[in-house]
Order: sequence, then C-alpha cells, then structure tokens
Amino acid sequence: MDKAKILSMVDHTLLSQTASWEEIRQICDDAVAWGTASVCIPPSYVKRAKEYLGSRMAVCTVIGFPNGYQTGAVKVFETRDAIENGADEIDMVINLGDVKDGNYQKVEEEIRQVKEACGEKILKVIIETCLLTEEEKIRMCQVVTDSGAGFIKTSTGFSTAGATFADIALFAKHVGEGVKIKAAGGISSFADAEEFVSLGADRLGTSRLVKLAKAEQA
Repeated sequence: MDKAKILSMVDHTLLSQTASWEEIRQICDDAVAWGTASVCIPPSYVKRAKEYLGSRMAVCTVIGFPNGYQTGAVKVFETRDAIENGADEIDMVINLGDVKDGNYQKVEEEIRQVKEACGEKILKVIIETCLLTEEEKIRMCQVVTDSGAGFIKTSTGFSTAGATFADIALFAKHVGEGVKIKAAGGISSFADAEEFVSLGADRLGTSRLVKLAKAEQA
C-alpha cells in the first residue's frame, strides 16, 4: 500500500493539553497538504479550525475525553456544542466503570444518546482497550454494533498503551456489519500502519505519519 493511501486514512491528531492555536493551525495545513481523512483536535479549537479550513478538511473532536466518566448528559451537551461549532466527526470515550460493572445496557444507551446528538455526523466510540479484558473487548464490539455508531476505536492515547495488532484483529472478528475500526495510539511507522490496515483498520489516529512524510520529503 502506498503512503498516500495510508495518509488518506489518518485522523491527523493533536490533543495535547498545551496545544496552541499556532500548532493547531499547522496540523490543519499539514492535513490539507498530505490529504488526511481529518484533523482530530480539542473541542475548544473546533470553531476556529472549521472557520479556517472551511470545506478543505474534515474536523474531528473528542467527547468525554480522556477518561470517559462524565455523565451521559454532559457528553450529549459536549457533542451538540461541537457539532454547532462545525465538527464533522465525533470520537467519544465510553464510561469504563460501567463496563467493569457489567452494565453494558447503560453503555449502549449513552452511545445511542451521543449518536442522536451527532445526527448524520460520524461517531467513533473509544473503548480504551488497554484497560479491558478480552471478554470486555468482545462485548464492546457487540455494544458498539448495536448502538448504531460508525466506528469502534482502540484508544485515547492518554492511558497505559495504544493500539495493538491483536486488538484490531479481535475487533475485525467481532464487530457487526457496517461498523468500521479505528486504531489509535502508538502508531509510529508506515509499516505498522499498513499492518493495522491489513488487519481491518479503516482509520488511523496518529500525528507521526505526517511528520514522517514531511521528514522524508525534506
């Protein structure tokens, strides 16, 4: 797979707590230049980024980030606010405590509520695989499928580990028809990215691939 194809599957990401507008603007420019799928940025920058980008690039943002333990009502409010500000895609974090309690119905209902707030916008559900057992990951594949969300996503990038090949293979085996897969966190090379795609990933959450492409060009 050529690098341009891989880059077209990347959500070019900057979610650092200290991210400045100048840094956000730079990744927006880089995303356009390298033809990524979107830029994934903090909610506070969505309005400014969308005004800057217009229709040149999709803007993705995060909800309930990074821990997921906000109430469902807060996540719905965050989502509506992000959409009103111009977000094209939403990546939400589930309540991991509900998973640990085995309360999958509550997790599914929260995702459904956020999906309703998204309308026709893409919703990706972050389940933070590094904190879940294999059984919990499999159950979450079913929950995300039943919820109507568009994607299941491995990681926030803010916990103990990011995406693994094993998790993407597990997702591909257990998600329902029509649910796509996003690998995020720790994707550090084009070779790794290609392997994630070969295992079933449809999107890649990373900042490194564009940096590598720029370095190679330089």
